[in-house]
Amino acid sequence: MLDACAELVDEVGYEGLTTTLLAERAEVAIGSVYQFFPDKRAIVQALTLRTMESYLQRLDERFASDDLTHWWDGVDAAIDEYISMHRTVPGFRTLHFGDVVDMHLLDEQRDNNGVIADQLARLLTERFGLADVPELRFNLEVAVEASDALIKLAFRRRAEGDERLLAEAKALIREYLYRQVDARTEAQSA
Repeated sequence: MLDACAELVDEVGYEGLTTTLLAERAEVAIGSVYQFFPDKRAIVQALTLRTMESYLQRLDERFASDDLTHWWDGVDAAIDEYISMHRTVPGFRTLHFGDVVDMHLLDEQRDNNGVIADQLARLLTERFGLADVPELRFNLEVAVEASDALIKLAFRRRAEGDERLLAEAKALIREYLYRQVDARTEAQSA
């Protein structure tokens, strides 16, 4: 049902998605849909959680590789995976991490991008030994919000993503985080 939901969201958007359409696409009785999900929001939430898990798994795999030698390589990998999911994962371009439905879809206390920033902080502190301080999480939240907005714009401009805008987004985020994180690291070392 989640695969059918992803396809439908790409075709008709969140607003056009109905449980009836989902049942038809998944070739199940409408009662089967309601057996697992009380409404379309719950279906989309389950799809979003699956997508989030996939994103984090992809990041874990990238962070476990030897290709990443510095923390900013990890940031680049996080952005690259986000762009790749826009291009390859059904439903992702429309739903992202659920912000279309609810800014608190992944966590009642934090907005969706805040959850992503927390996960990225976890990966960066584990892999590269960055200090897990509130400033890092704040800086990553700013970076996630900015990159999210610019990547969405790139995909609104071109179906495959405006490469020039995507490159600018990566450069902007890298420069911002470099100034924040390396400046803090250098200050702590002094």
